[in-house]
Amino acid sequence: MSYQFITSATLPTRHGEFDIHVFENNEGQEHVMLTVGLSVADHNETSPKQQPAPLVRIHSECLTGDAFSSLKCDCGPQLNTAMQAIQEAGVGAILYLRQEGRGIGLTNKIRAYALQDQGHDTLDANLMLGLPADARIYDMCGPMLAHVGVDAVRLITNNPDKVAYLTEHGIDVVERVPLLVGVNEQNAEYLATKRDRMGHLLDKDFNTAIHLNK
Repeated sequence: MSYQFITSATLPTRHGEFDIHVFENNEGQEHVMLTVGLSVADHNETSPKQQPAPLVRIHSECLTGDAFSSLKCDCGPQLNTAMQAIQEAGVGAILYLRQEGRGIGLTNKIRAYALQDQGHDTLDANLMLGLPADARIYDMCGPMLAHVGVDAVRLITNNPDKVAYLTEHGIDVVERVPLLVGVNEQNAEYLATKRDRMGHLLDKDFNTAIHLNK
């Protein structure tokens, strides 16, 4: 699948000012990149290898968490913390991918929520609906990063699949930056499932974070 850059503009936020870039694939699906300290001009004038690797967060759309502040997940706090960290670093990007509910879409995500309300974990809920545990893809990340001349990153993630995908596609992940925020009693089992059944790298501070947020 091919991706093309469409347009960009400035975006003032409560965290600071970003440049917002829109990309579209050949099926008309839109993805967004927010950047600080990166531009096409930088790519033309200076090799990115001569600059420190920027902080980058690959964030899949989560309407319930990002917009409605749901406590079922940690997505909203992850997005806001990453935006703030990138502003403080002065260089970086948020790759905001339009693949709601780990790629299963909003309607199926809410169907999975209904099953979670009955006591099933986040992985089993997807499987009970005949859906994959994680249907996300990351093939748009390379073209988005290439647009601003980035081929090495400090990746903000707990998900080793993201590290592996970027590495396999020629992007050097020079550091994985853990992100443990938004832990609460409502999402503790959700996060434990991601750690124990989906391989997410939630370290020893995870249990402490649950305790402190009770």
